[in-house]
Amino acid sequence: MSGLTYKLLARHARKVFPSGSGQIIAIEDMSLHVRPHELVSIVGTSGCGKSTFLNIVAGLIDLTSGELLVDDHPIDGPGLDRGMVFQAYTLFPWLNVQRNVEFALKKRPLSAAERAATARRFLKLVGLESFAQSYPVQLSGGMQQRVAIARALAYDPSILLMDEPFGALDAQTRELMQELLLQIWETSGTTILFITHDIDEAIFLSDRIYVMTARPGRIKAEVAVTLPRPRSYEMLTEPVFVDIKRRILSLIREESLRSIALTEHVESLT
Repeated sequence: MSGLTYKLLARHARKVFPSGSGQIIAIEDMSLHVRPHELVSIVGTSGCGKSTFLNIVAGLIDLTSGELLVDDHPIDGPGLDRGMVFQAYTLFPWLNVQRNVEFALKKRPLSAAERAATARRFLKLVGLESFAQSYPVQLSGGMQQRVAIARALAYDPSILLMDEPFGALDAQTRELMQELLLQIWETSGTTILFITHDIDEAIFLSDRIYVMTARPGRIKAEVAVTLPRPRSYEMLTEPVFVDIKRRILSLIREESLRSIALTEHVESLT
């Protein structure tokens, strides 16, 4: 798979949900790509379909029409080739940290000793090896999310899907988690598709950023992040960072105003 041009490819993706009044078009004619080993973010107005698209990539929701490929293969339900990290920590409270990570390896042809060793390796990667016997309730929110990341990485997914994974954390912990994610990404070489509403977070983490339109969601713009790596928080005040942020905020503001105008127009007709 190393010769692939794209790890993820979406072409003219469309998702329609039925509703009492007919149907809701969540995403329409959405096309994008993610190259191997890239970290790509998607941003947009609330309700634009960011999480819907990620859930389609995860195989949790079916695509209505269009094409969606991972490693050149059409997505047909959930699979071990895609790891998922949600905003909620989604850990099993009755299992300790070690067992939570091992659980992700149940479908791998590994012995119990191999599962345990793999879990320890990824807990070490996220700095939680010494908490292997602790239970989720004994951990902070940031630590629980680190366990969730370790679990998602442990079965070696082809692409890691992250849906606002740090949205529930306080600002300081969020910054530390962003730095940790970059360290993990640089170490593992994992391809990451990251959903966030935080523009600073998207710029700090990403190689490229896709900006979505208001619903129905489609790609409005693709923005290259030209900041050098490795990244540091001193970059947030650099002119390049500020210019990228200004452009993305302007694009999202355009969509917010368009959405408000459309809502007012519809209400005036009723």
